[in-house]
Amino acid sequence: MKVSLQSKITLYPLSIQKDNKHYIVEEPLSGDFFELPEISVDAIKRLGKGEALAAIETVLKDAYPAEDVNIIEFVEQLVELGLVQNVDGVQVNRNKEKQAKSASDAAGFLWIPHWVGRLFFNKTMNLFYLLLLVSNILILFLNPEFFPHYKDIFLFDSMVLNMISYLLISLVLILIHEFGHVLAIRSYDLPAKLSIGNRLIFIVFETDLTQAWKLEPKQRNILYLAGMSFEQIILFLSFGFMLLFPDANFVGILGIVVLDLFIKFIYQCCFYMKTDVYYVIENVTGCYNLMENGQTYLSSFLKKHRKSGKNHKEMFQDEWNLIRMYSVFYIVGVFLTLLLAVLYFVPQLYYMFTTIYLNLLGVGNRAAFWDAMAFFVMMMIMLILLVYLARKKEVK
Repeated sequence: MKVSLQSKITLYPLSIQKDNKHYIVEEPLSGDFFELPEISVDAIKRLGKGEALAAIETVLKDAYPAEDVNIIEFVEQLVELGLVQNVDGVQVNRNKEKQAKSASDAAGFLWIPHWVGRLFFNKTMNLFYLLLLVSNILILFLNPEFFPHYKDIFLFDSMVLNMISYLLISLVLILIHEFGHVLAIRSYDLPAKLSIGNRLIFIVFETDLTQAWKLEPKQRNILYLAGMSFEQIILFLSFGFMLLFPDANFVGILGIVVLDLFIKFIYQCCFYMKTDVYYVIENVTGCYNLMENGQTYLSSFLKKHRKSGKNHKEMFQDEWNLIRMYSVFYIVGVFLTLLLAVLYFVPQLYYMFTTIYLNLLGVGNRAAFWDAMAFFVMMMIMLILLVYLARKKEVK
């Protein structure tokens, strides 16, 4: 569809709000959000008033002399983003109604009243969660024996039972984490969607917080930290029961809980992945492509291209110092992952497979042998599923 300076442009109804640096533009029909600079928002508002393209271009060139203004290219970009309803009376996006229905279907958990979410997420409770975090760190400091050990997941002689118990406990904790996000977004009377995905061969749950873009940056931080806030409650209760009942049978299960939450907390600090804490940092700084810019910077830096090195400041402009700082934390996150592997994952795998290998050789009793066989079959099934998922991903 050809766009010219004489074209008549009709946009879909848009919602615009000021953000940290730029503006967040929502297209309510599809539920899509976009970050746009002031000049783009100015152009959109003028298009909404029905001003001619040629007139808009002239005004923008005068108002923003440092910008390279091309209104036709801008309108074409709006068409690609799905924000244009019709050009010269011709409908552009005929699938918009389907997108709207899909966005409506995506809304969920509206059965949870707004006030229920507010019970868990308000100024008092947010301070309470912070105090719990400080308390948990203090308890761990004063009771070093509570510091998780890689053998904490091995409660039973049976490796099959160990694996099943750990996966079930981890699954419950993931659900609690995600339900924290759900309650937080419902506290602002916004819909949430809980989807089921996979990480390698393990089932994971993810809460869609897209609607959080309707909120102010400080409010979005509450949503991002909600899952970790609920984890602090679980961790504090676990420490409390371990202190009160040190010899109880359930202390072993609490040890798995502490181990799982500890690893997930460290995982949140690995900024080479888009974790909850990463989104908070991104939200506070207003740099919503922090990871992508950081990866670009590190890639250029490691290649040691003098030309690209000179262009770093031009590439990132006012985000230069922020990108460099993030790049440092990006590398630290990689080392944290390696540290977790050395302290926990590798020793766990070594202990697990050494035990299985010895039991298969008949070192243990008959029950241990058949447990090892069952564990071996489970691992083979997981490996087959892993290969299947990898090949399925390649096909897509």
